[in-house]
Amino acid sequence: MSLLNVGARALMANQVALQTTGHNIANVSTAGYSRQSAQMVTVQGQFTGNGYVGQGVDVQTILRNHNELLTRQAAMAGSAQSSDVVRVQRLEQMQDVFSGGKDGLGTAISDMLGSLSDVLNSPTDMTARTVTLTRMSETAARFRSAADRLYDIENTVNEQLKNNVTKINSLAKNIADVNEQIASATGNGQVPNDLLDKRDQLIRELNQYIQTTQIPADDGSVGLFIAGSQPLVLGNTATPMSVSEASEFPGSGKIAVYFNRPGASPLELNESMLGGGEVTGLLRFANNDLAEGRNLLGRMAQAIGMSMNAQNKLGLTLDGQLGKDLFSVPTSAPGYSSGVGVGSVAFSNPTQFAASDYEVRFTTPPAGQVVRLSDGKATAFTDLTNLASQQIDGLTFNVTTAGNAGERILFKPFANTAANIQGLVNAPSELAAANQINAAMGTSNAGSLQLSGLKATGIPALTLPAFGTNVTLSFNGTGGFSIAGAAGTPMDISTTPPTPLTPTNPGPPPVYSYTSGQAINVDGWQITLQGTPKAGDTVRIGNALDPQYGDAYKRNAGNAGALMNLRDAQMFDNATLQDGWASAMSQVGTRTQSAQYAANMSTSIADSLESQRVAVSGVNLDEEAAKLIQYQQAYQASAKMLQIAQSIFDSLLQTVSR
Repeated sequence: MSLLNVGARALMANQVALQTTGHNIANVSTAGYSRQSAQMVTVQGQFTGNGYVGQGVDVQTILRNHNELLTRQAAMAGSAQSSDVVRVQRLEQMQDVFSGGKDGLGTAISDMLGSLSDVLNSPTDMTARTVTLTRMSETAARFRSAADRLYDIENTVNEQLKNNVTKINSLAKNIADVNEQIASATGNGQVPNDLLDKRDQLIRELNQYIQTTQIPADDGSVGLFIAGSQPLVLGNTATPMSVSEASEFPGSGKIAVYFNRPGASPLELNESMLGGGEVTGLLRFANNDLAEGRNLLGRMAQAIGMSMNAQNKLGLTLDGQLGKDLFSVPTSAPGYSSGVGVGSVAFSNPTQFAASDYEVRFTTPPAGQVVRLSDGKATAFTDLTNLASQQIDGLTFNVTTAGNAGERILFKPFANTAANIQGLVNAPSELAAANQINAAMGTSNAGSLQLSGLKATGIPALTLPAFGTNVTLSFNGTGGFSIAGAAGTPMDISTTPPTPLTPTNPGPPPVYSYTSGQAINVDGWQITLQGTPKAGDTVRIGNALDPQYGDAYKRNAGNAGALMNLRDAQMFDNATLQDGWASAMSQVGTRTQSAQYAANMSTSIADSLESQRVAVSGVNLDEEAAKLIQYQQAYQASAKMLQIAQSIFDSLLQTVSR
């Protein structure tokens, strides 16, 4: 009987081993499956006078080949990879908006400014004027189109966030259900391998959307925590999540996810608290990358619109009227308060704009600081009057009600400009191509003095000569000139605010230094002269609408030249207006390239850890085929053992029965 028992045990053990090997082979392609193996132990031998006689083998358990540390590391690395990859995908979409080529916004801006050369050459040519206005409308349309594409990307991101949160809630519920099954199965003293594999796979899938921390419980269940300590899954209970607008700055468009704790108010979680996962990458893109893209686009629209509007209003139309705005751009933008503070931001100097959002933070109200969010640069203020008196990056912050200590006001000055910009002038005659001032060399000039440029700048303020009078520049022949008839003194407009020039001789009249080709700025207009004057040479500047000049202003295109010359104005982080689009493309490209590098790095780490995990848990068909042969032979030998035991038993019965 002992031999029969040994054989029977061996047969059963090898059958279990064969079944386990077959289970491995069947699940070779099952995601998350961990290779299993039958763990056999020797049955305690029976004591006899001749020693302990062996009684065969038993299957102690079915072992799950699994490394807990590698599994968790792989899940965490996969979470970081998902965050980086989804962010890169969206950045690449945004990079397509900031593209070059003949259909790009940069080309439209260049064509618009270039078309003014035809107006400059032929001020009364209606066709040339119409082309310029058409180019302006096209530029505005391309700004709006680019803004619309950014809004489309934002809507896609918002929908993806909602879908991801729905998947998170579904996976968390499934994990809670599996937790309950595992806790029930663990009570029999054996490990439910397939349920553990199912739960690990669900956790890996969950980490693709949001990073979790795992803490095992004594009953075999696992608690999952997000944002450091928030229990997403505890035992068989899952807490739902949602996505909505951030509560801190209502109306600002910032997005956050919410942890909906039972019996308590939803807890707001932002991207800095969540670690990895697609949700983190999408939040980071929506609240930071996309905001920068809008700021770059909006800053260009605001600066171009303000600059060209200001210059056009300094000129004269063909009807002798002052020019009006060429583009519709806002004069101010509202603030979004986290408390009781109220304020707005006004646009002052387009050459100093920075592509950034701003926060006014109250430390000891009404004192605080203005923080540029793009780089954290802070500017302190003592009270609201002091704040309004400062011009920060070409902006003026007008806060009417201070916040309490610790409260903030968020300003997004450029967020909506590009989406709403429009061309305002449609009639060719309304393009203010002519200067409001006229200039002529003195009839008795003996030097080589020539007029190189004349335009109204409006800096510090335009003061035109009265009808019938002139402003006269008189040269002394030794490198100096004096001014008669002007309301102000020559200014250096490169400083902020502009500063008066120091005369080389205080006079009277004061004498100022003359340099050929260097602009002279007086009363809000600018004249540029070239050549060497003789003593007594003069230049006369008068009001272009003075009857003594008749309709000469209609054939003047000085203001069109000033509009065209805006292309060389330093505006966007030391880039010229014409090169502003290339600068914006570069900034978006640099951000995308940096994100691609991070994604490649995190993908490499995730792939490496997953390979290590699979090396431990994965099924190798060659190994399993070898085990099949091994256990088949062992099974056949066990069956042979039973056959021999049966034969011996039959012979014993025959002998005893005689």
